[in-house]
Amino acid sequence: MSLLSDRQREELHKSILEYLHANNFSAAFSALQEDTGTKYIPDPKAKYAGLLEKKWTSVIRLQKKIMDLENRNAALQEELSTAPSKRSASQSDWVPRAPAAHSLTGHRQPVTKIAFHPQYSILASASEDATVKLWDWETGEFERTLKGHTKAVMDLDFDHKGDLLVTCSQDLFIKIWDSQNEWKNTKTFPGHEHSVSSVRFMPGDQHIVSASRDRTIRVFDVSSTHMVRTLSGHGEWVRCVTPSEDGKLIASCSNDQTVRTWDPLTGEVKIDMRGHDNVVEVVIFAPTAAYAAIRELAGIPSSDRTARPGAYVASGSRDKTIKIWDTQSGQMLRNLAGHDNWIRALVFHPSGKYLLSAADDKTIRVWDLATGRCIKTIEAHSHFVQTLAWGRQSIAGNKSNGAEADSKIADGTKLVNVVASGSVDQTIKVWLP
Repeated sequence: MSLLSDRQREELHKSILEYLHANNFSAAFSALQEDTGTKYIPDPKAKYAGLLEKKWTSVIRLQKKIMDLENRNAALQEELSTAPSKRSASQSDWVPRAPAAHSLTGHRQPVTKIAFHPQYSILASASEDATVKLWDWETGEFERTLKGHTKAVMDLDFDHKGDLLVTCSQDLFIKIWDSQNEWKNTKTFPGHEHSVSSVRFMPGDQHIVSASRDRTIRVFDVSSTHMVRTLSGHGEWVRCVTPSEDGKLIASCSNDQTVRTWDPLTGEVKIDMRGHDNVVEVVIFAPTAAYAAIRELAGIPSSDRTARPGAYVASGSRDKTIKIWDTQSGQMLRNLAGHDNWIRALVFHPSGKYLLSAADDKTIRVWDLATGRCIKTIEAHSHFVQTLAWGRQSIAGNKSNGAEADSKIADGTKLVNVVASGSVDQTIKVWLP
């Protein structure tokens, strides 16, 4: 089976035919035209003129870039192999440290959300300037702008393969962009009656879940764009929504100062968690890797070996606190205080040992989950920090396709840690080891 779409295959044939004609390979030109059934009239002004040569030189430049990256990787691996303790610190337990490796500029309004591509070195950013921008986080280079929304873009998320990017906006719409089709906007979902503040792919990528200022959470079918279910219960603006790893729970938070979990199949509220004294801006599920540290933090007996996804959530609020909750009982397990302003973003460390937070006090803080102590504060931006994302990517072959890149990710080798933050100062910062 060809790796190319019908459109890509046709463009390749026309590029080759233009090259053969330009170099007077008449017999080859006629034979290829006959074999492929492609009818093409050579035109020196057409977009295919010189296209093959341009693509070839681009491949050479990319090969050089890959070789440089592989050499850099080999040098780093050699350095790490001579210092096992450093290897451990820089890989499994690495946390961001100043200065940032890259500061990405280009947005004309505050950056609202960022998301890492699950396979390649692509970082997507959403902004109040109504655009989404794509960057190569490894080099710090800008790649392209996605335009389609007419008001501020509030959130975005990749599906698990990175084929699709979903965005939501104050213009009331949710849009899907196809990375396999030049990032075209292929689907638009109407349905909310006010600004859409949060959107996520559900596990399996067949559905998306969104939250809105219209006080509802809605589930949409990706293929048909039909709304499957409306979840109602919050009394005010729903700020954030996220599914558990197995998709059996949805967590949300709201201006009504509550955190809730829901059954996405029935729309039933499972637990209503109350304890914050102001708007709750963000909620995230803890990965199972963090369960041991959370149990230690909360003094839960070691005999409790709960491993079900969705057992715990963390929430961040304008009351300047982070709270860890048990989703089964609704009990608040621990309150983490230290930020001096509204908390906007939370991400768990892949090792499960730490929780990272970002706030309007312009800092990123690293919390030791087992003790609840803030072990590091980074002066990250010159204005409020609105979003934070953690990515783990393959060093070699970041932008390649095929099984080789997938296997490198699947078997856990050649991975680096990377964190990105976005701010009202209109910049995205990339933090690397």
